Amino acid sequence: MTICFDAPRFGFREAELPANERKLTMFRSKQTLRILAGILLPLALVATACSSDSSDDQASNNTAKASENASGKSLTIGYIPWDEDIAVTYLWKQVLEDAGYTVEAKQLDVAPTFTGVAEGDIDLFFDTWLPTTHADYWEQFGDKVEDLGVWYDNAKLTIAVPDYMDVKTIADLKSIAGDLNGEIIGIEPGAGLTRVTRDTAMPGYGLTDSLTLVTSSTVAMLTALDKAIQDKKPIAVTLWRPHWAYAAFEIRDLEDPEGLMGGAEQIHVIGRKGFGADNPELAAALKKFKLDDAQLASLEAEIFEKDAKNPDIEGGVDRWMKANEEFVSSILG
Repeated sequence: MTICFDAPRFGFREAELPANERKLTMFRSKQTLRILAGILLPLALVATACSSDSSDDQASNNTAKASENASGKSLTIGYIPWDEDIAVTYLWKQVLEDAGYTVEAKQLDVAPTFTGVAEGDIDLFFDTWLPTTHADYWEQFGDKVEDLGVWYDNAKLTIAVPDYMDVKTIADLKSIAGDLNGEIIGIEPGAGLTRVTRDTAMPGYGLTDSLTLVTSSTVAMLTALDKAIQDKKPIAVTLWRPHWAYAAFEIRDLEDPEGLMGGAEQIHVIGRKGFGADNPELAAALKKFKLDDAQLASLEAEIFEKDAKNPDIEGGVDRWMKANEEFVSSILG
């Protein structure tokens, strides 16, 4: 607190008074100052005490806010063993950890991942395909999660074969069922790709009497594809775009004239209810995040292309981030 005195308010200037009155004026001035000091000193002490209390309150508030922020920086990201989901999950994990978050990446099948987000046990999931692939999960859980935006908008489900095979359409697989040992090699049983292939495309093209969809894992499917191509044997696999396999192998999609595998889809990132309110800046960053075909393909290639069975996830992400520093710095910016 600063108090300013205007001297003329307390009397005449000394030079204008007779000598005998100057002494009286000086005496009165001293008396006035003593009186003011008696009044102002207690006020100053009160003001100091109030200021001290206010500082203590502010410090307490800052401590509480810091504690809240610290508790809000622990995140769990659920992911499924689809290569684009592994890639984008670990990209975000590294970006967030570099920003001070503690991040756990937890691999699950699709159903428990959606359940975990809906129940609040998982904060984020980056691989929700809409409107087709995960339509059944969206119908069940869509109103229990937060849609935090689309990061890729040209996703597609496919059935693919090596280039050396003569078949052109999905329906043509019926004529070579014997060469395929009666099998289409699929991925995880709970995947949306599995459901669409088994329940829509295969019956729609009349394949169910001659072919069976074999499910296991994405890694097993890619291993079988690699081995078949090395031996130049026929094989048909369920696949999807975007995927690094299209760059690593000479393969092509079978034509789907009836559109039974679905059209181009969007890949959404979803969060638990309340995620946006708890993390407004991060939610805004997620909503503006996008990867194009070239970026996603190069990121996946760094991780998977050398060894699909034992992918170099963290090393691949680190190399990609160093090669794309400008993009990476804009993710949270």
